[in-house]
Amino acid sequence: MRPAGGCRGRGLLVLGLALWVSAALLLRGCAGQQVEEDGADAPAAAAATAPMEEKERRALYAAIESFVGKGWNGSGLYPDPCGWSPIQGVSCDLFNGLWYPTVMSIGPVLDNSLQCAPDAKFSPQLFDLRRLRMLSFYSCFPASNPTAIPTAGWEKLSGTLETLEFRTNPGLTGGIPPSLGRLASLQSLVLVENNLTGPIPAELGALSRLRRLVLSGNGLSGPIPATLGNNDRRHRHAHDDELLIVDLSRNCLTGSLPSSLGGLTGLLKMDLSNNLLQGSIPPELAGLKSLTLLDLRNNSLTGGLPQFVQGMASLQDLLLSNNPQLGGGLPQSGWETLAVNLATLDLSNVGLVGPIPASMAALTGLRFLALDHNRLTGAVPPELAQLPSIGALYLNGNNLTGALQFSAGFYRRMGRRFASWDNPGLCYNIAAVDAAHAPSGVVACKDLQEPSVARDGDGEEEGGRKPEASSSLVASSSRSAARVGGLWYLVVVQGMAAAVLGLMSLLL
Repeated sequence: MRPAGGCRGRGLLVLGLALWVSAALLLRGCAGQQVEEDGADAPAAAAATAPMEEKERRALYAAIESFVGKGWNGSGLYPDPCGWSPIQGVSCDLFNGLWYPTVMSIGPVLDNSLQCAPDAKFSPQLFDLRRLRMLSFYSCFPASNPTAIPTAGWEKLSGTLETLEFRTNPGLTGGIPPSLGRLASLQSLVLVENNLTGPIPAELGALSRLRRLVLSGNGLSGPIPATLGNNDRRHRHAHDDELLIVDLSRNCLTGSLPSSLGGLTGLLKMDLSNNLLQGSIPPELAGLKSLTLLDLRNNSLTGGLPQFVQGMASLQDLLLSNNPQLGGGLPQSGWETLAVNLATLDLSNVGLVGPIPASMAALTGLRFLALDHNRLTGAVPPELAQLPSIGALYLNGNNLTGALQFSAGFYRRMGRRFASWDNPGLCYNIAAVDAAHAPSGVVACKDLQEPSVARDGDGEEEGGRKPEASSSLVASSSRSAARVGGLWYLVVVQGMAAAVLGLMSLLL
């Protein structure tokens, strides 16, 4: 039997098809009457037939050919690059009814991505692509093909280019062209893991719309330009145009941190690690109230841990390790301001002195705490074991003393992520912690005691007392053993001399 509603369903289908055909005819008739506004999205019908300027098409082919090699036949392979024969890595947009390339990405990202030839170079036609918004090169210039970033032509893209990236290009040599400072619309400048040298151009401070500046992994030298903290950007544009990320890590930058960096009030991440920076951390950085990452590791900073960092309530990662001359002590109070967000605190090998304050237990969000390889003294606050989120705690390589008051459960949970070795005066309470769960490299407190029965020739007691827990413990124990050994050596020598004299008297 046929379903009851079968005929009515067929009638609705026919009616639907008729309406669809009528709508298609209506759209076809109106497509030629629509005028596309600059930068607006195009209707599907217009997009299918929109033309592309021949000059723009030729510039696109020439620019790509200079990178991928002369054997690349763009016009034959991609006769309609913004239409039915798109090029991988190239995107287009409609402006006033015409197609324009707006994105060009070259590099082995996907199997069919455009890849540079061994002799890749820049073509002047690149700057004839008047609507480019994004230009990216990944693994394009090998060390065998030294190539410099063009110094001229960037002004032609000043009104459109928003993103410029060069990633992992060992052959990209020379300096950063000051002319990049003319890219007035630039929001992201990423020059990562290339072979760029020379100074950071002060002209980059004129990029008032810049939100991300990443120049890491090069050979850049000289000081950080004070212009990077240009306060004028706040007056010329809205807050959403403020610089958010500054990463100048893994270079050879020298000099001190410019105080003008404190003017980047919207900054979220600042990474200046692995450079040759000197001097103290400027107090003006206290103005970075939105900062979540401050990474100054592996430099030569001095002047101690600045007090103002405890007021940076947004900080999630504070990394200052391997600044051996930073010096100073840990603040005894004020840590509660960082309690909610601070997850990583790395202060290893920064020349810290004095005690570890128990107030650091207020850092309830802390997951990683490294205080190793400093000159910290005193007892380890047992409150540190109560940090609810702690997953790694490194205290090794200090002059900490006394008995660790942590529980067996703490050592069992942390394992090798708790380090307290190389503190000669530190021990653990064997009554509370069995040997199976004892902290690695730390002796039981009873093992710090010297023998209690040895006496020297004058009857002076050498043992019987618990030595002071300090870094001189091992040396004092060695001296005591030497004195006992010398006494027994003297007794043996005297006995041998008496025996020899007795033998001689018998012979005579």
